[in-house]
Amino acid sequence: MTDVAIRTTALRKTYTGGKGPVPAVNGLDLEVRPGEFFGLLGPNGAGKSTTMGMLTTRIAPTGGSATVAGFDVAKNPVDVRQRIGVVTQANTMDRAVNLLENLEFRGRFFGMSGKESRRRAMELFEEFGLAEVATRLDDHVSGGQSKRAMVCRALMHRPDVLFLDEPTAAIDPQARRRLWELLRGLNAAGQTVLLTTHHLEEAEELCDRVAIVDHGKVLACDTVDGIKASAGADSVITVTFDGPAQPAREAAGKLTGVRRVEADGTDLRVHAAAPADGLLGELIATGRGHGLAVRNAATLPPSLETAFLNLTGREYRE
Repeated sequence: MTDVAIRTTALRKTYTGGKGPVPAVNGLDLEVRPGEFFGLLGPNGAGKSTTMGMLTTRIAPTGGSATVAGFDVAKNPVDVRQRIGVVTQANTMDRAVNLLENLEFRGRFFGMSGKESRRRAMELFEEFGLAEVATRLDDHVSGGQSKRAMVCRALMHRPDVLFLDEPTAAIDPQARRRLWELLRGLNAAGQTVLLTTHHLEEAEELCDRVAIVDHGKVLACDTVDGIKASAGADSVITVTFDGPAQPAREAAGKLTGVRRVEADGTDLRVHAAAPADGLLGELIATGRGHGLAVRNAATLPPSLETAFLNLTGREYRE
């Protein structure tokens, strides 16, 4: 393993559309260190999947360069594939054979003997709590178990870098938490991980650093706390009144430090530049001025989600 696990320099991918060139990735610069748990975040259409595709050699770049485990993805794709494990969002388990055979076939593909493949597969199944279902077909296990089996399969040949594309999509909260624990353990043991996710809580829980991308460019790259500080993440204050909150919305929006106000029934949600000291009292007074009494109030500290929205915008994207 080199001193840099993943490096991209001015990486580009441009597609040709009916209206001319469409840049999906537009000069992306990234650096992931060995042993790091790194998150790649962005709204739909930001370029995350295309970037992942180029780093795993499925998509050919049209400009710039990228190396994974010291090998150029365009010049040495076979060397890259030998050193990476990939877990896709879609279920790619072979449903004609059982979970153990899925892993054994992967091991044999990477040059292991049958005995070695079976030993390695069972070692991983024990670690990931799947030993009891090893001989079941994928259709006969839960979604969380199937996803954990996909991670095990990606780890069969001890890859230098593990790529996880939305690994907890479509699994229940308990299964998600269990997978988080396992992934943290992998990383603690030295595994380099690149994660893409729409669950910003997931990135906060797992990642050493994150990069937020949009329109094919990196908008910010830092620790989660660093992103919050640099992007001006908001505190969110929710005040519940004894009547409709809409009358107090305009006045609340004029208070010092307030970025945005939402009225939803009796709830008034105020996004404020952190810290928001003293603002709650002003909101209570504002409600009182409109004949509203406070029934409940809560303040949430700055989050990665509010930093993300400040950087990428708040419009809905398909």
